[in-house]
Amino acid sequence: MGVIFQPPRDLGWMATHAALPCVDQLDTGCRIYFSGRDEKGRAQVGFFEVDLADPAAILRVSEQPVISIGPVGTFDDHGVTGSWVVTRNDNKYHYYTGWSLGRTVPFYLQVGLAVSTNGGKSFEKVSQAPLLDRTDVDPYLTASPCVLIESGVWRMWYVSGTGWKTTSQGARHYYHIKYAESSDGIEWKRKGVVCIDYRSPDEHAISRPCIVKDADNYKMWYAYRGEVNRIGYAESQDGIGWTRKDDDAGIVVSASGWDSEMIAYPFVFDHGGTRYMLYNGNGYGKTGIGLAVHVED
Repeated sequence: MGVIFQPPRDLGWMATHAALPCVDQLDTGCRIYFSGRDEKGRAQVGFFEVDLADPAAILRVSEQPVISIGPVGTFDDHGVTGSWVVTRNDNKYHYYTGWSLGRTVPFYLQVGLAVSTNGGKSFEKVSQAPLLDRTDVDPYLTASPCVLIESGVWRMWYVSGTGWKTTSQGARHYYHIKYAESSDGIEWKRKGVVCIDYRSPDEHAISRPCIVKDADNYKMWYAYRGEVNRIGYAESQDGIGWTRKDDDAGIVVSASGWDSEMIAYPFVFDHGGTRYMLYNGNGYGKTGIGLAVHVED
């Protein structure tokens, strides 16, 4: 369906990019959280609202970020990128990724959590420390969580780093997708279960998992990167053991235009009986956020 949201030029808190769209469905439409970068390249989380009957008509854009960078020295002092919103007991749990700069490697990523008690208009971080810190299970980084609650169990699929390699272009990150569980959405048990792993030595980044549970199975869309950035797809019966079926992702780059070079960061959701996908095209969100609608074969 094309681009529905381009980075605004008149917001003081952001200058470029609209990346990593994340949907929270409202009674009157959809609130779509996104990550915009300021003039120093630091990401913060804001939102816009749309009625999917006319998605190109933006109803509202947040005048200020709802999740901002943390104090100097904290895990999210150089950026926050949104990932997933869960509504529980009238509160909204926004799982996000915190960015900090490194010396031996360019950056560190760790999962954080902010909670809203006013319907998602503003959020308060539950801690200045990360929700998923580095451990022996995840010694390099954690990022981009997707969270579902099933029978009282909070289930998370998240990005975990497996290392860095030195290349002619500098340090290259490697990460894939793991699984964790919780009883309250805050304390998480991680056992190192890998859900989506590298398919070949050419891949080095598998990111932004988005899971939909249908009647027959679980479906996951994600971004993967080798020489190019593409959207992948996998299926599972239990949400733990997955089969990659990237050719069935349902979307490819366009012949020309805003998403002709790359597609990444999918967010798939159902609304009004129709399945949609939000995603980014060229430049990791520099060209904005696009919308695609599922069409039966």
